Amino acid sequence: LTYAWIFNEYPTFVHQDNRRFVSQETGNLYIAKVEASDAGNYTCVVTNTVTNSRVLGPPTPLILRNDGVMGEYEPKIEVQFPETVPSAKGTTVKLECFALGK
Repeated sequence: LTYAWIFNEYPTFVHQDNRRFVSQETGNLYIAKVEASDAGNYTCVVTNTVTNSRVLGPPTPLILRNDGVMGEYEPKIEVQFPETVPSAKGTTVKLECFALGK
């Protein structure tokens, strides 16, 4: 399976950069330092790479609050490392680790 996210309407996909990341392990979309331009609807797209079939989830709205109130999230570090990661010499290994909350 591969994961992608549509921003507002197809064919506008979320592009990964310094603030946006799509986990290919969980399908989660992470956005750091949310900006006004991030507001809109996000739809998850899951693709079966064997059959090339796709399934879209329901749109999830991201709404910026103007009242200055932030949700409270206790600090949490998400790590899902396997015990061992076999790899060939000279290849790149990517491990996902996220610090969330405040």
